Amino acid sequence: MPSFLPPGSAVPAAVLCAAVLHALWNAMAHRITDKLVGFTLINLAYTGCAAVMVCFVPLPEAGAWPFILVSAALEVLSQLFLLRAYQLGDFGQMYPIARGTAPLLVAVASVALLGQPLAAGEMAGVLLISAGLAGLAFANGRPGRAQLPALAAAVATGVVIAGYTVVDGTGVHRSQTVIGYIAWLFLCQGPVLPLLALARRGRPLLAQLKPACGIGLTGGVISLTAYGLVIWAQAHGDLATIAALRETSILIAALIATLLFRERFGRLRLTAGAAVLAGIVVLELAHP
Repeated sequence: MPSFLPPGSAVPAAVLCAAVLHALWNAMAHRITDKLVGFTLINLAYTGCAAVMVCFVPLPEAGAWPFILVSAALEVLSQLFLLRAYQLGDFGQMYPIARGTAPLLVAVASVALLGQPLAAGEMAGVLLISAGLAGLAFANGRPGRAQLPALAAAVATGVVIAGYTVVDGTGVHRSQTVIGYIAWLFLCQGPVLPLLALARRGRPLLAQLKPACGIGLTGGVISLTAYGLVIWAQAHGDLATIAALRETSILIAALIATLLFRERFGRLRLTAGAAVLAGIVVLELAHP
């Protein structure tokens, strides 16, 4: 861990930039109708970029490798849950639920497992953001029984996201190289889902990848960049605060949908978005 830390504004700026990139990729993802193809292309981009990166970056310290392997496994599991949620439910509802459950869980885990105490103001900020994200998720009404399997998959995704966020927050500090940790993490996780997709669909998968190849691989690079920024921030900032700021990608995605796709924002979504922004302000004011 380098002795020099960036100015306080650099960490939230990096996380908010990551949130914008994440929302941008999800806007692009609307054009890929076959979700398995989309996830496969994302992970192929992970694999290709990471394979190049590991040739030029330092090797993580030995103590970081258990965290890299566990995080890679959790990343794959979260993608499988998210893929299932998207297959069963509406994207506009499943994505906020999946992303919005993580901040509060990370806050609890950072206190209970990592010994990182949160000030009352920071906890209030996390709760405000989580409540706002929940409002965005349920803006179209309460889900019925037919949507419960999709809801369960989305919530499971959020639980796993919280898990690998905590793992990475610890592992990156033990690696002594942020860029090396990122590279090997994505190289370990990248090939798994494409291999599972190939085992499921066989040779026809190759032809199915071609129509979405450009947007899928580009989205994968954007996704990798976004998560790389988050891991860098985790090496220099507070875990729960970073996790909460990261989830503002949901609000950014809603704004993109309104401004570019002319989707109705609605009063409830506006109120929920205001809660998210209020939570960010509270977090920033409360953070030492």
